[in-house]
Amino acid sequence: MTLVQYQGSLLSQTREWTNLHDEELRRRAVKAAGEKDSPALVSLSVAYLGHQGGSGVLSSPRTVEAYALGVRQFVEHATSQAVNLLRPGRHDAQGYVNAMLAAGRAPAGVQLKVAAAGCLYRALRWAGATEADPFRDVKVPKDRTPGIVKRPPYSEDDIADVIEQADVQAKFLLFLTAHAGLRISEALALEWQDLDESARRIHVRSGKGRKSRIVAMSSSLGRAARAYRAQFAPGGPEHDTGHRTTPPERVFRYASVMTARYHIEKAFRAAGVPFRGFHPGRKYAGTKLLRQIKDFGRVAAHLGHESVDTTRRGYAQLAADDLKEDLSGW
Repeated sequence: MTLVQYQGSLLSQTREWTNLHDEELRRRAVKAAGEKDSPALVSLSVAYLGHQGGSGVLSSPRTVEAYALGVRQFVEHATSQAVNLLRPGRHDAQGYVNAMLAAGRAPAGVQLKVAAAGCLYRALRWAGATEADPFRDVKVPKDRTPGIVKRPPYSEDDIADVIEQADVQAKFLLFLTAHAGLRISEALALEWQDLDESARRIHVRSGKGRKSRIVAMSSSLGRAARAYRAQFAPGGPEHDTGHRTTPPERVFRYASVMTARYHIEKAFRAAGVPFRGFHPGRKYAGTKLLRQIKDFGRVAAHLGHESVDTTRRGYAQLAADDLKEDLSGW
């Protein structure tokens, strides 16, 4: 199932609910929950996320889309299982978790769905519609499989084969994720002023947690950036062609992750490589850099991890495997 793209600013979506008087806010929330009105409940949850969430109106579009999808999926489950959203039974929330696990969903994915459903209930309590907090004590088993094993990076051949099949825009996006290690949200937010080909660096202004950083370009990425700018930057032959849905200062014309995914998937299919999302490309960048410099701190800074511990946890298995390989040659 694909993510739902939300149009307009998060602030405007939030105001649709915060501009209501308390009694009207409660009435609408009660009505939406009673009727299991999925669009209204998604809208309420997004409004709560923008108004009261940890990042507020600065929540990333990716986060908003993921929570919206999770709320919609929970409402679909509640409808099929005749769950009373305002007065859920004490086993209903854990039953939802167990149903997802039994269907084969990974614990990490289940945890994300629980977070979205929990957001729905925080929104309902915020609106005064219920006091229920059914997801407070649910149990989701921990998946102790290392991330690098569970979701391995693309191989060198994978990346080379896809780049050969990709169009100019998809190719440059792949370079940014798989060579520079940018998150997909960071890549799509880039503006032309953020690319400095002469100094071979990228200014990431919209990193996770709203932290900016400078990322070095590889020589191949620098060449790709120059070729891409020559065609698509203001003044280039491709800048004003076709229907543009992003501001002219943006590097990419992809208006959403979904659109980017559609174009990247075409290149993967043409290359005969299974597409496993954008993150394995970022892991490819981290893996390659760690093997070159063997310094978790520098890799953490390059990838924009909040702490070096995040990098160690993510790439510890890789480091251990490399050590075994080195020792086997003794």
